[in-house]
Amino acid sequence: MKKFELMALPYAPEALEPVISKETIGFHHGKHLQAYVDNLNGLTSPPNPSPIGEGSSEDIETLEEIVRKAPAGPLFNNAGQILNHELYFMQFKPIGEAAHVPKGALAEQIEKQWGSVEAFKAEFEAKGVGLFGSGWVWLSADKNGNLVITQEANAANPVQKGLKPLLTFDVWEHAYYLDYQNRRAAHLAALWQIVDWRVIEKRYDG
Repeated sequence: MKKFELMALPYAPEALEPVISKETIGFHHGKHLQAYVDNLNGLTSPPNPSPIGEGSSEDIETLEEIVRKAPAGPLFNNAGQILNHELYFMQFKPIGEAAHVPKGALAEQIEKQWGSVEAFKAEFEAKGVGLFGSGWVWLSADKNGNLVITQEANAANPVQKGLKPLLTFDVWEHAYYLDYQNRRAAHLAALWQIVDWRVIEKRYDG
């Protein structure tokens, strides 16, 4: 059985300030994400039967496999949150290092569907603000390269719908409350400063 581990951040905890504070990174990555990892390892450790109903727990290899196949419940929740957070944390760079505009095929598709990157950002932020309760707003691609923005509650991920996740903003309160309190809209608007579009382009082209 694969043992899941806490991902290493590709930047220092303070590197995303002032958009995301060192304190928020400490709680979000070091405590919340660590808890999901610990919980998932507990749920999938032998001699537990396979929680996805096939073979044994030793056969589980990837988070995506669990998220695609697991029924609603603790296993899905913890695997989904790990997958979501890994995609989330890996898409950021410090303000001075991030590529702030998309290029190539992704930029062309955004302009084709929304007319401009700014129009896309406005809809993306609105979907994030409008998601009731906890969850995520996603930009994903279908098998034909068409883009779609979805609101996913709690631990859900677009892979459940056969989509390729590209970009996500976390709207669980633990992602922003220390820095923005109840100002979710301000948090979402600020995140564009640290999105590294090179990462999103690679996901789209891959």
